[in-house]
Amino acid sequence: MEANTSLQQQLLEAGVHFGHLKKKWNPKMLPYIFAEKKGIHIIDLNKTVDHLQDAAAAMKQIAKSGKKIMFVATKKQAKEIVSECAKRVNMPYATERWLGGMLTNFNTVRKSVKKMQGIDKLLNDTSAESLTKKEKLTLSRDKEKMEKVLGGIAQMSRLPHALYLVDISVEHIALAEAKRLGITVFGMVDTNSDPNKVDFPIPANDDATKSIAIITNYITAAIAEGLAERQANKDEEDVADDAGNDNEAQARRLEQEAQAEGGRGRRGAGRTPADANAPAGGGVKRRAPINTNNRRPGGPGGR
Repeated sequence: MEANTSLQQQLLEAGVHFGHLKKKWNPKMLPYIFAEKKGIHIIDLNKTVDHLQDAAAAMKQIAKSGKKIMFVATKKQAKEIVSECAKRVNMPYATERWLGGMLTNFNTVRKSVKKMQGIDKLLNDTSAESLTKKEKLTLSRDKEKMEKVLGGIAQMSRLPHALYLVDISVEHIALAEAKRLGITVFGMVDTNSDPNKVDFPIPANDDATKSIAIITNYITAAIAEGLAERQANKDEEDVADDAGNDNEAQARRLEQEAQAEGGRGRRGAGRTPADANAPAGGGVKRRAPINTNNRRPGGPGGR
């Protein structure tokens, strides 16, 4: 409870509770509105805390499973905050502008990324010396333009498992593409937005820099925890595998030694110590008995 109170206090100080003017509200945000003050709607921070913690827990599990969460925020006051948080947890991001088809036409976007990487490789290669100054300048400009838009997704080899949007009204194209592909969407929703359009709405002021920073940093910390737990589990599995391999090797060695001992025992088991001095062909030869009936008369025995 103390942690919730502390978080609620931080959200209050960051101005997360300030919504839009009453005339600009979306009626579907009614469950998240606490009151109206001087024509401005005030967001219920109890609801914000609950939804923020639910979203953070879900993101932690996604990160723990090794899947990617893409951060999207093209608003001026959110660009720097979101890109820094995404880089901190090695997640893809789009903060300059959303290219139409970035998700629904992902294969084509990947070709553009590969082209950008090819230009980068060419400029850094020794063969670039053969290019003229004008050609180098043109390639550098092309690379800068592409990097500005595609730099955040350069390492994204497949579609993300989830999207995090700072303002779902501004990022409506990204939201539509995600919904079409069945991608889970987390989003900061202000009093002028429809919270039913996202899977995990976080009712909050999506215009103030401090509000964007505290929400984004909170979920980034949860993602970092998920990644840390994933790494810890991986290390434990590696240790267990190494121990299993050592035990297996020891068992094989003992088995080989037992087989070697058994072979020596079988070779010596057929002969006794007395037989060791006997000829190889069989036992001791006996002399034939003398037949006395065959002696002739008159011989030495007949007298």
